[in-house]
Amino acid sequence: MAAALLGALPLPDCVKLCHRVVDGVCGQQPPRRDDYGSAWTLHQWLELLDSLTTLFREAVGNKLSDETVLARLCDAGGGRGEAVLGVLRGRQEEIHRALRDRTHFISAATLQDFDWQLGLALSSDKISSLHSPLLSLSLDVKENGVLRSVDVEMNKEELAVLISSLEAANKVVLQLK
Repeated sequence: MAAALLGALPLPDCVKLCHRVVDGVCGQQPPRRDDYGSAWTLHQWLELLDSLTTLFREAVGNKLSDETVLARLCDAGGGRGEAVLGVLRGRQEEIHRALRDRTHFISAATLQDFDWQLGLALSSDKISSLHSPLLSLSLDVKENGVLRSVDVEMNKEELAVLISSLEAANKVVLQLK
C-alpha cells in the first residue's frame, strides 16, 4: 500500500483526504488532485487513491480487525494510520451500504464528448527548445444533469499512467457486469 505517501500531508489534511476518498467509494464527489497541490506526482496520486479506496472497501467488506488495518498502514507514520482508521470506523456503515449496492461504485458522471490535441510546451525559450510533447485533453462530463468541461494537460509519462489506469478501470467495470 502507498501509506507512506500520506506523510506528505499534515494530519488534518490526511483526515480530510480520507473522508473524500470515502465519499468517492459511496458514490459522491471523490477527492481531486488539485485540492492537494503538488504533494504527489500523478502516478503517486493515482496509487494513493487506489490504495485507500481498496483499503476502505476491503476493511468493511471483509470485516478486517483494527490491528490488520493498522498493519497495512504501518508506513504512514505520524498518527496517520490511526487517523485513517478513525475515518474508516466513523463511516463504516456508510461504506457498508455502498458495498451492498454495487451501483454506487459507478459514478453519476458520464463522459459526453472528448477532444485532444498534441503540442509542444512553448512557455519560454528554454522550455520550447526541449521539445516536450504535451497532450491537452478536454472532457465534457455530465454530472447530476449538469454538463461541465474538464481540461487536462499531460506529458508523456502522465499520459501512460492515465492510459494504464483507464485500462484497469475498464477491467473492473467488465468484472461488475
